[in-house]
Amino acid sequence: MAAIQLKNVVKRYGSGKTANQVIHGVNAEIADGEFVVIVGPSGCGKSTLLRMVAGLEEISGGDISIGGRVVNDLEPAERDIAMVFQNYALYPHMSVFENMAYGLKIAKVPADEIRARVDKAARILELGPFLQRKPRELSGGQRQRVAMGRAIVRQPQVFLFDEPLSNLDAKLRAQTRLEIQKLHRELGITSLFVTHDQVEAMTLAQRMIVMNAGVMEQFGTPEEVYTRPATTFVASFIGSPPMNLLRNAPDARPGTTVGIRPEHLDITPQGWALRVEAVEMLGAERLIYGRWLQGGDEMVIVRTEESQAAPALGATLHVTPRPDRLHLFDSSTGKRL
Repeated sequence: MAAIQLKNVVKRYGSGKTANQVIHGVNAEIADGEFVVIVGPSGCGKSTLLRMVAGLEEISGGDISIGGRVVNDLEPAERDIAMVFQNYALYPHMSVFENMAYGLKIAKVPADEIRARVDKAARILELGPFLQRKPRELSGGQRQRVAMGRAIVRQPQVFLFDEPLSNLDAKLRAQTRLEIQKLHRELGITSLFVTHDQVEAMTLAQRMIVMNAGVMEQFGTPEEVYTRPATTFVASFIGSPPMNLLRNAPDARPGTTVGIRPEHLDITPQGWALRVEAVEMLGAERLIYGRWLQGGDEMVIVRTEESQAAPALGATLHVTPRPDRLHLFDSSTGKRL
């Protein structure tokens, strides 16, 4: 196992005035044995950052260290990492056992040790009954577990996951998340996991890096990121539905954006006046969408329990924000005040 350090890591394509910089000075220290998720929208640079750690992309500036050793100029095979990709990349003509053992066989690991490592990984991932099957005989979730098993048998210092659950349906994604959590508890190997799915990020991460247009907007625990977002981008990206970001809230200070999560707005006899435009029933809860009664185009979302009566469309709804749950951001920079 090993810690990972990113020191002012930069990535640009091209040179001179035409250079396109896609990663802007990322600094992060990932502890030995920690599970860190890199999350952000498509095109934000999260996979590029992961590929630089893996050695699949050259870095344009800064340093990447694994286990205290700067790896900028090392080939992927020299970094003692194992990657799990979105595409399972299994050999269709090989059995599950052969797929998991292939890298060890190429490395000339003794047959007895190969068998022991594969058996251990299969036991952890509950793949024992499938070792003699071909990939075509497996479900998508089982194939992804084989891909993870192939990484486990390497016994690397670091696991790198690049959107490994994207090809699975919602039920299998939830199942496989639990398996990844169990895997990390058992092995304790330093892990970097890339996803665009905030649910995966919030449920898997011990800490998470939120990326936006090549910039690390925040690095913290899921609770820190949710309860004290560092920027309006983080506030709007993390949370479903997102935080209300309001410039026209009553009593708002000039130059300040007021943030309040939908679950922290209480329906009251008096308060902010909204005209109800839509109501969504989501099982145990409702989402109410309204706009300022006195004009303005801002949409305000209120989350309530399903037991609370739903307001009629077009009705006036009064809500009061919980004072200890208000967030203030600089309107020009988007940074937390």
